[in-house]
Amino acid sequence: MVSPIKGRLLFLVCFGICFWLLPPAAIGAENLIRKGETLDLQRCIAIALERHPSIQAAAGTLVAGESRVGQARSGFYPQLTGSAGYSRSNPISTSGFNRTDPANPSTDQAYDSYSSSISLSQNLYDFGKTSTQVKIQEFNRDSFRSDLDSVHIQVAFAVKQAYYGHLQARRNREVSREVVGQFQQHLERAKAFFEVGTKPKFDVTKADVDLSNAKLNLLKAENAFRLSLVALNNTMGVPEAPDYEIVDQLPFQREKIDLEEATRKAYERRPDLKAIAAKKQALEQSIELARKNYYPYVSGSASYGWGGSDFPLDQGWSFGAQINVPLFSGFSTKYQVEEARANLDVIAANEALLRQAIYQDVKQAWLNLDEAADRIATAELSVRQAAENLDLANGRYAAGVGSPIEVTDALVAVSNAKTAHIAALYDYRLAQASLEKAAGGK
Repeated sequence: MVSPIKGRLLFLVCFGICFWLLPPAAIGAENLIRKGETLDLQRCIAIALERHPSIQAAAGTLVAGESRVGQARSGFYPQLTGSAGYSRSNPISTSGFNRTDPANPSTDQAYDSYSSSISLSQNLYDFGKTSTQVKIQEFNRDSFRSDLDSVHIQVAFAVKQAYYGHLQARRNREVSREVVGQFQQHLERAKAFFEVGTKPKFDVTKADVDLSNAKLNLLKAENAFRLSLVALNNTMGVPEAPDYEIVDQLPFQREKIDLEEATRKAYERRPDLKAIAAKKQALEQSIELARKNYYPYVSGSASYGWGGSDFPLDQGWSFGAQINVPLFSGFSTKYQVEEARANLDVIAANEALLRQAIYQDVKQAWLNLDEAADRIATAELSVRQAAENLDLANGRYAAGVGSPIEVTDALVAVSNAKTAHIAALYDYRLAQASLEKAAGGK
């Protein structure tokens, strides 16, 4: 009988083994992200690379490709099969007596039959057809591996985009809250002036309407913030993640990037270009494989068997070799070669098209990065000017020479300038991520 302590220990060990064997998708989001935890961008990317379903699908495709390589290699090895059989026969009688007549027992001709055999076959020579099939599957496997790298890059870029989008939404929410507070102060000031008789009722009504509009904008900003969090969770593959915070990584620091160097790196590192190159090599081997159908192949076989209706069974064996020469296949081989060549032409054209797309991606991201950097400098100046204009408008209103419309316009200008500055910071970070993605980096 197992003691309670040993039973608990056994349970814990079994539970640990089962948990260790669980696939990543079966592990809950709470085990990856703790409630209240603060995540930086690299941590979010690491979670996505571990949990995102598209990566798991691409990894499964790669495993299938590895299996196809093994299947192709099986042609090098002998094939061994075994068989066994039993049958009972009761043939139709050709005599004039009833076979089941008790007076004629000798007419019952039912008998048993036993058989068993072991057979061995081996491909002796096929002019490299099997080795070519192996090469084709190896190139396909390499293509799947590059496809997996492409998915890694796509997922990492999606996380960056959602991460920076969440930061943008959070900053916009802060601006909206700030604007609500400023309109609230303006409303209180207008009420105070109205109560002492220095300002008309219109100023109070105007300030109240402006505050309501600011609150509506805050509601939109709050919802945009929540939606951006949902998008970030989905890109990480943890849609039901607990509440967490992220590090603000929008601060600006301009980088100088050489376009030619970035383009060269893209041509060297882009996994989708590597994948199409591997597919191209596989198609080149497919042409060779199709041509080999013109050649004969030699196979050998051997078998040993037992059979008979009574024990001990008779024994027998055989061995031999066979050469198969294709004489005419209805031009099938000719058309297979033409098809393989046409497919190679298609993949070559796709490779050229992809190179053009890579150059466009790199240059577009490079231009966007430069433009966003210039826009950030202009937006920073606009924020300072709008803030100064707001101070002047508030001062004029407090002195009794300004209008509430002037204050409202100044507040809206400050909000727009800050929002534009945040958008420029987001666009710069997104352009950085796009340039990294275009150059084949994560």
